[in-house]
Amino acid sequence: MATEQQTPAGQPRGPMSRARAYLAGELRDVCGLDGRSTFLWPRWILLRALAVLFIVIFAGIMAEGQALIGPKGIAPLGTYFPVVAKYSANPVEMLIRAPTLFWFGDGSAMIGALEWCGMGAAVALLLGVWPRVTLFACWLFLLSFVASWQAFSSTIIDEVMLETSLLAVAFAPSGFFPGLGAKSPPRAIAVFTMRWLLFRMMFESGIMKIVLGDPHWRNFTATELMYETSPFPTIIGYWVHQLPHGFHVGEVAFTYVAEILAPLAAIFCGRRGRWVAFLCWVAFQMGIQLTSNFGWLNSASMALGVVLLDDQMLVSAARAFRLSALARYLDSKVTRPVLGAIGAWRLYGLRALLGTHFLLTLYVFAVVLLGRSLKDLPQLTSRPVEYLFGGLRSANVYYPYAYFFSTKKFEVEFEGSNDGGRTWRTYPFKFKAQQTDRICPFIAPWYARFEATIEIATFNVPRSRLMPKIAVQLINRNPDVLNLFDGDPFPDAPARMVRMPVYEFSFTDKETHDRTGLFWEKKLAGYYLPMVYVNDENRIVEATE
Repeated sequence: MATEQQTPAGQPRGPMSRARAYLAGELRDVCGLDGRSTFLWPRWILLRALAVLFIVIFAGIMAEGQALIGPKGIAPLGTYFPVVAKYSANPVEMLIRAPTLFWFGDGSAMIGALEWCGMGAAVALLLGVWPRVTLFACWLFLLSFVASWQAFSSTIIDEVMLETSLLAVAFAPSGFFPGLGAKSPPRAIAVFTMRWLLFRMMFESGIMKIVLGDPHWRNFTATELMYETSPFPTIIGYWVHQLPHGFHVGEVAFTYVAEILAPLAAIFCGRRGRWVAFLCWVAFQMGIQLTSNFGWLNSASMALGVVLLDDQMLVSAARAFRLSALARYLDSKVTRPVLGAIGAWRLYGLRALLGTHFLLTLYVFAVVLLGRSLKDLPQLTSRPVEYLFGGLRSANVYYPYAYFFSTKKFEVEFEGSNDGGRTWRTYPFKFKAQQTDRICPFIAPWYARFEATIEIATFNVPRSRLMPKIAVQLINRNPDVLNLFDGDPFPDAPARMVRMPVYEFSFTDKETHDRTGLFWEKKLAGYYLPMVYVNDENRIVEATE
């Protein structure tokens, strides 16, 4: 019988043994256990990128917060928390349903205080002040708003920042002003956790497109619909949409490369594989951001991609591009870090928390991959999954656009009249498709939450009650809500009635655009809900069907 060859030390050298040794070595490398990699510069870059994004996020909250959830806003906090309390059996369940600081107050002053506290924490993080504390503060203040937005909470864009920032607390250096953090290098479990998060974001999205996704991904027509039906397509998205079918087939193929092959290469192909994965991921996310304006989703994804790199890779890249001065500078700041001793309870606590997060995310991904709903989970695991995935939104599944593609683009508009319905004036949006000769500018990573929510609500069944609430605010001439639009069409006399027409939009072809300058074809498709108007008793009511 043939036997495996033996090394001089008596170790097997057969194919299976060599494969196991290779995989073990690559996994140790990915987990930061190889002993030759440091992560000070990638960590520094990631934390600054997160800080910039948090500044953008809290600036957006400042611009829209009072109009959305203020005492006189569209969905006041004061009406939300009594409902949460009513359907919660105890205070713990109340916190699971709405983990937010707004339990301590829901007035305008509290909203403003949390907005400015969040902005202050983001600026401090950018300056490198107490990164673990300021990063946790950014997470807490953002969570407080996300858990209270009600209809204005998005599905994934907030979740990406919440999970990334919470996990990055363990990745960040300790100390009040640690600089590069050479005295507080990231522990291997923190490196693994950040890379596991990135792997999930990449791989889950790709594999779900194939296994359980929309048929448009499998027949390579997805991107021919995506640009036209995305909430805020840009001028680049318009022109890319005009390209031939073969180009769009290539786009779908590249999507599979970036979301399936690239993450596998990052795990099994060493530093070269991680460079390939990083470049594919950044190119993929940049392409989406330049064509579709999905807020900070793509910017955060690119920032997280930095965790694929290490200090030695950055120094080697600088040398390869003959940037000798940069290479020397990067290398000079990186000393071989030595992990400081910490108490056993802190070390085992960190491992327990991050290990639990890993196991739950792995478990939920397997459940979803098998086509089962999270509602069907056994009782033993349903509560931690509900708390981490639902309440805290700090463990998530990542497969946007994998399941559902709208083949048509519909938009709800608001039209008012102050002369009994003889003439109607349109409330102009700032970014959404509305004027046929206009297309959204490049606004990402800014997120137009109000307009994006209306876009999502257009497809709601049953119809969202958010729309009549907005109409009421327009009749009442709420200045905060009016500021969400690109102007007030009633400077003379206020509207007495507001209706909500639905329009179907589709891109014009190149010839039509060259001849007319129009980006959109627009036609009336019906009305979203009955009109809202001021009746003879001077009360605002909804019209009957």
